[in-house]
Amino acid sequence: MFGWEFPPHIAGGLGTACYGITKGLAKHDVDVLFVMPSASGDEDQTSVRIINASDVAVTESWTDVKEMNEFVDKVSFLKVSSGLVPYIDPREYDSMSVRNERMSRTEYEDFKINYGGKYKFSGKYGANLMEEVARYALVGAAIARENEFDVIHAHDWLTYAAGIAAKRVSGKPLVIHVHATEFDRSGENINLRVYDLEKMGMMAADKIIAVSNLTRNIIINRYGISPDKVITVHNAVDFHGFRQVNANRGVPEKIVTFLGRITFQKGPEYFIEAAGKVLKKYSDVRFVMAGNGDLMNRSIRRVAKLGISDRFHFTGFLRGDDVKKMFAYSDVYVMPSVSEPFGISPLEAMRSNVPTIISKQSGVAEVLKFAIKVDFWDIDAMADAIYGLLAYPALSGMSVRCGMEEVNALKWEKAAFKMKEVYLQAINEWKINRKN
Repeated sequence: MFGWEFPPHIAGGLGTACYGITKGLAKHDVDVLFVMPSASGDEDQTSVRIINASDVAVTESWTDVKEMNEFVDKVSFLKVSSGLVPYIDPREYDSMSVRNERMSRTEYEDFKINYGGKYKFSGKYGANLMEEVARYALVGAAIARENEFDVIHAHDWLTYAAGIAAKRVSGKPLVIHVHATEFDRSGENINLRVYDLEKMGMMAADKIIAVSNLTRNIIINRYGISPDKVITVHNAVDFHGFRQVNANRGVPEKIVTFLGRITFQKGPEYFIEAAGKVLKKYSDVRFVMAGNGDLMNRSIRRVAKLGISDRFHFTGFLRGDDVKKMFAYSDVYVMPSVSEPFGISPLEAMRSNVPTIISKQSGVAEVLKFAIKVDFWDIDAMADAIYGLLAYPALSGMSVRCGMEEVNALKWEKAAFKMKEVYLQAINEWKINRKN
């Protein structure tokens, strides 16, 4: 299994999902070798064996040198002068690069011939990301030669090239897991480099796991993939060892929370507009935007222009216990995503007894009945829903009670069972093709 991050060091929902998946698979007797670019050594390995790609020597070249050349030619290697925030928008990634050009032939030769050496991966989402993706593919091939396994599982576009390299070296079937697409992250202004890598992975895969029917439809319609090999397996949430946090929030007003990356995909501007409408009718409330992203400064300016700065707070990026504390402070949680392949945070909020509002344009809307659903663009409906949960205790109480029962039924063990079935299908079809 190729991933990019794993708890406790995470920058978003992907690492959390990988953790839950591996724990669920272990309960179904699936042994997982989890490869990541840069392991810290403190990852939980009770259900998985971590392979640190930074410790693996590259002993031979890409199986097909011509194809590797073509792959590298499609990738621009960017040198970035400063660290970028996690999951930065691809357009922002381009604008912040010091030089946006293909690396010179000399640089490429240095990159290509460094066999027998080890690459020190950052494992981050910022400087030289595309270069790390390509190098990760070379390491993926080396790992495939050194280990015994039945199937390859690659998570999101960062790891697809590594999955393809492992497949070509070993001949084993490849399953890719689409947690988000470039259309989710960037709307119609997609980064073609990322799109090409995504499509390359989808075309090479024997089976594709989509985290929702919403994502499945994008894969089929926007990438031209056959519906026969795309299977939806909804995400879940791991509440093992979960404990409620008692937090003294220090303010008498109720609190409405947005928690996520402050980027186009997550819809922060719709949350701000809805907050402005609510505050005209209900003054006993504060709004909190917890996260970082390329729309942070624009969001701060909009809050100031609306004249609600004294009731609106920006916390920056939160992780671990700080997230739990934020839910403990909250009376309402809102996820107004423009396009959300799934969305784990509403499940975490509901498990924390927080009534939740989600956009209809989210995968999690397919599995939740007791979250209030609105179109991301309908700020009037969003404001009405927030007002209703703040002003009517009976509505809020029902949402908390029913929501808790609902999320407790969404377990990674069930999702992992479906993933194992996908593995078995891929392996059986691979065996049949080998005979033929």
